[in-house]
Formats: sequence, C-alpha cells, structure tokens
Amino acid sequence: MIKYLLPLRDVLVSLKFTVVLLAFSMVLVFAATIDQVNLGIWAVQEKYFRSFVVYTQIGPVSAPVFPGGYTVGGLLLLNLIAAHVHRFSFTRRKAGIFLTHLGLIVLLIGELLSGLWQEDYHLRLNQGETKNYAESFKFHELVVVDTTDATFDDVIAIPEQLLSRKAPVQHPKLPFRVSMKSYYPNSSLHLRPAGAPALAGGTAAQATVGVGDHVAAAPLPITYQQNERNVPSAIVELVGGEGTLGTYLVSGHLPAPQTFTVGERTFKIALRVQRVYQPFSLSLLKFSHDRYAGTEIPKNFSSRLHVNTPDGRDDRDVLVYMNNPLRYGGFTFYQAGFENNDQTTILQVVRNPSWMVPYIACGMMTLGLTIQFGYHLVGFIRKRTHVVSGTASAAKAKAPAVLPSHPDRGRVLTSPATGNATL
Repeated sequence: MIKYLLPLRDVLVSLKFTVVLLAFSMVLVFAATIDQVNLGIWAVQEKYFRSFVVYTQIGPVSAPVFPGGYTVGGLLLLNLIAAHVHRFSFTRRKAGIFLTHLGLIVLLIGELLSGLWQEDYHLRLNQGETKNYAESFKFHELVVVDTTDATFDDVIAIPEQLLSRKAPVQHPKLPFRVSMKSYYPNSSLHLRPAGAPALAGGTAAQATVGVGDHVAAAPLPITYQQNERNVPSAIVELVGGEGTLGTYLVSGHLPAPQTFTVGERTFKIALRVQRVYQPFSLSLLKFSHDRYAGTEIPKNFSSRLHVNTPDGRDDRDVLVYMNNPLRYGGFTFYQAGFENNDQTTILQVVRNPSWMVPYIACGMMTLGLTIQFGYHLVGFIRKRTHVVSGTASAAKAKAPAVLPSHPDRGRVLTSPATGNATL
C-alpha cells in the first residue's frame, strides 16, 4: 500500500506540479476574461472559478475542457501543505517563509469560504424611503402572504430552486398545498386571446383564476449579461383539503400580487425577487452626486442614511460613499449607483461571514516577508561589519613600524672633537 502512495506523495510535493497548477490558473483567468463579454461577471464566476470542472458546449454535448477554480485552488492548497510537511522544518531562520506560506494557505481557504458563504443583494432607496430588506441580483422566490391580520403579514417564501424542481410544497402555516405545474426561468408576458394557453406551447397546465385568464407567458433564452435580468414565470396550482382552489399564472413581470381567500383568511401570491430581511431599517435622507466645477465629470457619490433598530438601541445617521461602506448587522453596504435624477440611491449589500479572512491572510504574508527580509538584512549588515572590521585589522598589522619619539630628534648636534654635524 505504501509503495503505491509514495508516487502520489512525490507528485503532491513536486515543484513541477506547482508550476502546472499556476499555469492552469493563468489559463482560467485568461479564458474567464475573454468569456466575460458573453456571459457577464456572475456567470463567469460560477462557470470558471466556483466549479470543479469547466465545461464547453460542443454541438449538443457539454464536454469538460479543463479543471475549474475549486479543483486548481484545492490542489494548490494540498501541494503547499504537503511541501511544508515533507520538506520544511520550522527554524528561526525560516520563520518568515513559514508565516508567508501559512498566510497564502489562509488566503486560499478564505476564497473558498467566500465562494460558499458570500451572498450579494442590492437595496434601492428613494429619498425619504425606509426599508428593512434587500433584494437579490439574480434569484427569485414564490411568496404566499397571509394578510388576515391587519397589523402583521405572515410571509411564506419558496425559493427558486424548489420551483424549478416542480416539487409540491406543504407548509404548516398554509391550509393548502402549493403545486408547481410549469416554470420558465426567463419569460415575457403578452395578452392572451380567448381559448389560448396561458403558457406558450403548453396545454396541460392552464391558469383558471387571476390575471392568467387574459395574460400569457412565453419563454425567453436565459441571459447572462450583467446589465440584463432573467424574469421567470410559472403556473401554480393551490390544492386544499377538498380539492383545487385555483391555478394561477405568477410572474416577475406582474406589478402586484394576486389576492384570494380561503375560508375566513386572506392571502396574496406573487413571484418576486428574493428578499433578505434585516433586523434594522435604513432610510435615505439625502443622495449627493457631486461633480467637478464647470463639468459633468462625477466627483463623488454619497448617501446619507438613517439607521434605526426596532428596540431603539441604535438611532443614528451614517454617510456611505465610495470606498467607505457601512458595516452593520453582518451586512456591508457599498455605494453602487443611482437613478431617478439623483433621487434614488442603489446600494450593493454583501453578507460574507469570512470577510476578515483575506485581511488576516495578507497581514500574515506581509509580516512573514518583513521578518524574512529583516532577518537577512540584519545578517548581511553583521557580515559586512565583520568584513570591514577584519580588513581594518589586517591593514593595521601590515603598516611599517614607526620609531618612538625622542627629545633630541630633529636637533643638529656638533661633535667637539671632529666638528662634524650629527642628528
């Protein structure tokens, strides 16, 4: 068994394997950059970087072409850990290298956690408007709202993943079952002639109540462009204990939910953009669009918001502008855009529990490189000082001898006997 594992170990710790993985990383980045023109940033992230294998369409067949970001990043992580375990021994001399590589490992893990946990939403606020929820960029949900209580709406939301599976949903709070008959991920609406099907090309599932008696949905190709949205439509049947309560056409194109009653309870049903509710509310006090004097060139975008919690523990104003987000309640609010003649602000809302991991990783790598370069710099200075000191000592040892000074040195003396002058 060990003899079969040794070749695998040699591959994992090989520097050649590292070079191959880095080459695959370069190919991924290059291909994703080129394909972003066709797919947009969200689809590119899912296809290239948040996948194990990248597929391409060859005729009617979807074929794998090269490993995805999860595969390349995972193998790089294994390669780095295996190389450390096999080759490196922790010493003071290598402390900086060890800390730098550990920071790189944490950075790879942080990217994995961000891909798994990060959620992106947007929040549109008109001046003077207050909201306690944000909306998804790309996901939808079917909501059934119990509005019987005039002071409280009880919302039951069914995510889009369940809708696409057409699985019946029975919630304890609902006196009926929600059965999905047909579903279009992207669609358009048009007027429905008398006797025509509610869904184009479909005859099995027809809307019997609500707007479906005069409106029909038609499928559209799924778009991946960043400035375009997929708007789904569906045929939904509500089934109670005594049989069907009606079949509805629901769509993201419809401006308002449809209302119906079951016994003495009143409900609304709609297909809308997925929402995430927050334990606080935000109000837009003022949006500022500053320009350079005498030009239409943007200088600054900023939103003055009011943060309020239901318990009154937080009630304050904050300013959100470029590169200065609001971090509050596990969410981060970035200034992303504006519309409606500077009367509406658009905030990007990100929830990422691992947002601190890249900062920690970069700090570890910076500290590790500083330690490593500092250690070598101190060693170089010490060595140079020793060499200079040794050179000075050697030069002093080779210098010619100097006669000691004498009181008569430099005086001219005359011998009385011979009269010759001597020094």
